[in-house]
Amino acid sequence: MMSLESVPPKYAQLVQTLRRRIEAGDYPPGTLLPSENQLIQEFSVSRPTVVAALRVLREQGWIESQQGKGRFVRGRPAMASIEQKRPGQAYLTTPEADTTGDVVEVSAVTAPNRVGVLLDVQPKSKVFVRRRLIVRNAEPTELVSLWLPLDLSGGTDLTSDEPLRQGLREHLQARKGVRFDHIVEQITARMPSADEAKQLAMPPNVPLLAVFGAVRDASGRPLAVVEVLLPADRHELEDAYPIT
Repeated sequence: MMSLESVPPKYAQLVQTLRRRIEAGDYPPGTLLPSENQLIQEFSVSRPTVVAALRVLREQGWIESQQGKGRFVRGRPAMASIEQKRPGQAYLTTPEADTTGDVVEVSAVTAPNRVGVLLDVQPKSKVFVRRRLIVRNAEPTELVSLWLPLDLSGGTDLTSDEPLRQGLREHLQARKGVRFDHIVEQITARMPSADEAKQLAMPPNVPLLAVFGAVRDASGRPLAVVEVLLPADRHELEDAYPIT
């Protein structure tokens, strides 16, 4: 989840304001949220800024959209994080064409140590990587890499530099017949490489949050690894779970 706390862009500031109003009862649950045009006029922001803010609120469970009627307030989500897709899952299931960004690398490379272990390949083996730079509100926010054994990349559209109109899971299941069953997620923090810092427009001395999602089939066999690099000054990761 994107951090909305540290020098947030305009859409994140709008998210904060609308969440505060919902919590304060200014927009009670069940009521219609102001229209895009009303929000544009009140906050003097662009339409893309309003659209981005409303998307975040919808994804977090604060509002819901009803076709032909508008956006309605749901109220503060009791356990919003449980309803949200985790980073790895989100990039596997959401069509690439639904997010703004560019494919910055498509190639066969020597597997980095952690990726090689997660894919259970021999050291220094070649693997396939598809890397995209995600941009939100004209700001680079995430560097997302899909790592695959070479045999899984052949015969797919993953070698194209065009965004897929399917989710990665759907595309691989259709083309290769593999069935994703579960993801084992690991989160680490490290300093970015020079190339990563440049691509993500990161200031000096800011670390990265690195999320690795190891995708496995029902037998536990590794199928893919999703790596999501998040600048720590723009993101926070949150989890919620019931107490039993």
